[in-house]
Amino acid sequence: MDRKTFIRNTSFGAAALLSSRYSFGNSAKEFPVVRMPENLRKFKSPAVEAIINDIQKNIGNKEIGWLFGNCFPNTLDTTVEFEVVNGRPDTFVITGDIDAMWLRDSSAQVWPYLPLMKADRQLQELVKGVINRQVNCILVDPYANAFYKDGTKISEWKSDKTEMRPGVHERKWEIDSLCYPIRLACAYYKETGDPSPFDKDWLEAMRNIVTTFKEQQRINNSGPYHFERTTSWATDGLAMGGYGYPTKKNGLIHSMFRPSDDATVFPYLVPSNFFAYYSLIDLDKLLKQVNDDTKLRSAVSKLIVDIKGPLFALTSAVNGIGKIIPYEINGAGSANLMDDANVPSLLALPYLTPMPIANKDYQATRAFVLSEQNPFFFKGKAAEGVGGPHVGMDYIWPMSIIMRGLTSMDEKEMKNCLQTLQRTHAETGFMHEAFHKDDATKFTRKWFAWANTLFGEFVWKVYRERRRLLD
Repeated sequence: MDRKTFIRNTSFGAAALLSSRYSFGNSAKEFPVVRMPENLRKFKSPAVEAIINDIQKNIGNKEIGWLFGNCFPNTLDTTVEFEVVNGRPDTFVITGDIDAMWLRDSSAQVWPYLPLMKADRQLQELVKGVINRQVNCILVDPYANAFYKDGTKISEWKSDKTEMRPGVHERKWEIDSLCYPIRLACAYYKETGDPSPFDKDWLEAMRNIVTTFKEQQRINNSGPYHFERTTSWATDGLAMGGYGYPTKKNGLIHSMFRPSDDATVFPYLVPSNFFAYYSLIDLDKLLKQVNDDTKLRSAVSKLIVDIKGPLFALTSAVNGIGKIIPYEINGAGSANLMDDANVPSLLALPYLTPMPIANKDYQATRAFVLSEQNPFFFKGKAAEGVGGPHVGMDYIWPMSIIMRGLTSMDEKEMKNCLQTLQRTHAETGFMHEAFHKDDATKFTRKWFAWANTLFGEFVWKVYRERRRLLD
C-alpha cells in the first residue's frame, strides 16, 4: 500500500471511536483515557509528566488540559526506540503510522522537550541519541528524506528511478531535511553545553550537508540528484528526466520536494532557503564552539553569502496586499504565490528563523497566506486554515492552525486558534494530519506525532506567556 492510499484509508468518523456519554465542554470533569497505557509507553520522562500535571492543575479549560496530556508526550509514548549502541545513545523516531524516520519529523517531534533536558538526564540522552541517529542517516545518503532502523532493509520504493540504497525508505531531496538536524544540534548544545555528540562522524555529516547544498545550487551543472517514480500522482515525481523544471542560477539552493514530500513547481523553495540560510549561520557558530574546522567554516561562510543576496531581494506584488514573499521561484521571473501547511512554510518563518513577526514583508505575506488569495487556504463550516496538495482540496492541517497561533501577536487570534483545535480533534483527544473544512470527523492519520507534539508546544508557550487564554 503506498502512502497516498494509506492516508485515505486512515480517515474515519469519530462518532464510531468514542461513546457519546463523554462531555467535551469546558465544564467536563471526566474525559476518556486515550493516552497509551503507562506499561506500553516507549519512554517515560518525569520532567514531561511534571509539565503535564502542572498545566492540567492550573488552567481552567480542562479539555485543553486533557488534549495537552495526550498530545505533548505522544512522541515519547509511541514513536521512539531508545538504546545504547557501542556505548553511544541511539534513538530511532518514527512519524507515527509509518515505520520510517524522517530527518525533519524526528527533529520536530523531540524539539519541544529540549528545555526539559536539564531536569531529566535520560531525556537528554534520548535527544542526543536522535542527533547520533541523524548523523548515521546523513552519512548513508544526504539526499534521502526518510530511513529505516535496519540499515539493510530494502524500501517499498526500490523501483524509484534514483540511487536507492539499503536502509533508505524514500529519497526525495528536500532542503529542510538537512536543516532540521542542524537546528536540533545547535539547540541541544545551547541547552546543555555538552559537546559529546559533535565528533568526527558529526563533522563528516556536516561536510555532507555543505557539499549537498553546494551541489544543489547547480551553478555549473544539474548535479547528481535525479528522481522519477511510476505513479499517477503528479506531485510524487520530477519532470525533465527527474531533474525538475529549469531555473536561472542565482546562488539559491534547489529543493526538488517540499516538506510535504510533494514535488516543487519551481525548484527555489523560498521558506526552505530561508531555513538553510539561518541554519548555516547557526552551524558556523556551533562549529566555532565545538570544533573550529576552518575549511568547513569557510565553505559554510561562502554558502551564506551566496544565498543572502537573492534571498533578501525577494518580494512580489500581489492583488493590492503589498509586497509579499513568494513560496517558490525559478530565478527567471516566475513565482508561485501560495503556502503549504507543512513546515518550513511562509507562515512559519518567524518560528523557524530569527525573522521578526512584526517584519512588514512577513506581515503582508501572512495576510496573503491566511486569505482566500492563497489557493490552499480553506474556510468552511468546521474551521479555516491552510492545507496543501498532499491530501487534496478542502482539507485543513491542524499544523497550520497551531503555527498561526505560534506566530501571532494578537491574543484574540491565539485564543481562536486554541478554540479551533479544541473543536476539531473529532473527540479523539489527538491532532491529525488534516481534516475536512466542513466536517472535522473526516480526517487523515489518526496517529501523527509531529502534529501532536507541536500542539503541546503551542499550549505550553501560551501557558508560560498568556495563561489567561487557557481559562
